[in-house]
Amino acid sequence: MCTVCGCSEGEVKIEGGKKHNHETSQSHDHSHNHEHHHEDGLIDFGSGPAHAHVPGMSQARMVQIETDILAKNNGYANANRNYFRAHSMLALNLVSSPGSGKTTLLTKTIEDLKDELDIAVIEGDQQTANDAERIRATGVPAIQINTGKGCHLDGHMVGHALENLQPKEGSVLFIENVGNLVCPALFDLGEAHKVAILSVTEGEDKPLKYPDMFHASDLMLLNKIDLLPHLNFDVDKCISYAQQVNPKIKVLQVSATSGEGMEGWYQWVRANRAICQIAPSSTIQKPEIATSA
Repeated sequence: MCTVCGCSEGEVKIEGGKKHNHETSQSHDHSHNHEHHHEDGLIDFGSGPAHAHVPGMSQARMVQIETDILAKNNGYANANRNYFRAHSMLALNLVSSPGSGKTTLLTKTIEDLKDELDIAVIEGDQQTANDAERIRATGVPAIQINTGKGCHLDGHMVGHALENLQPKEGSVLFIENVGNLVCPALFDLGEAHKVAILSVTEGEDKPLKYPDMFHASDLMLLNKIDLLPHLNFDVDKCISYAQQVNPKIKVLQVSATSGEGMEGWYQWVRANRAICQIAPSSTIQKPEIATSA
């Protein structure tokens, strides 16, 4: 079990590459007490980061393990980031809960921009290669990472995927993370930006319920706005909640189905890709992608 987010990762399979394992510790029952408070039905276990507990392990040791895991991930993420910079690539980490329309939005984006931009995709799911197959049907290269019981991608997985995918110089790399608004917030992949996708079929209070994800994201795409006439969803309240969590977050309202608002999203992608072209790759040392276990 991952001591940072509580997921059980086990074996990870990357399409076109070898299976590999991530450091794990055994799952267990919670046999000790937590200090918490009740208020109007709310159980508050404190404001610290979520973590799994291992029998016989001290709090200080658990915190150290969590710190070590994130530090190791950050090392892989920084190597990925240097690779992206060296190759003038824009890497975007797309995050959302399941059912937000993330893959449909990505497919529409690719169809509209593939003649203008070089695009590659890394797909993250617990099982199946369905989404990667949908992406490849558009004509762009895609590679699937199956995380098994894991609930997020990490820098190590992305490094292995890059080794197999080999995106073109100056391309846009979309990393579609596992559908989850909790764990992916903790793990840097080396991306330039996290893009949170929230659909109007979800609750407008999602940014308050999952603040870490929206705080970590630079852009929120409010998707499926074509359905607003049929729903009781307060757009202004949702945007206000997102900005309450992250005053700097940019919000775009879009519909991958109707196309409404998509041009604003495309302009954002183009502008951020242009920023990646400013520093010539020849001026940056090109490191190896981090793929060691």
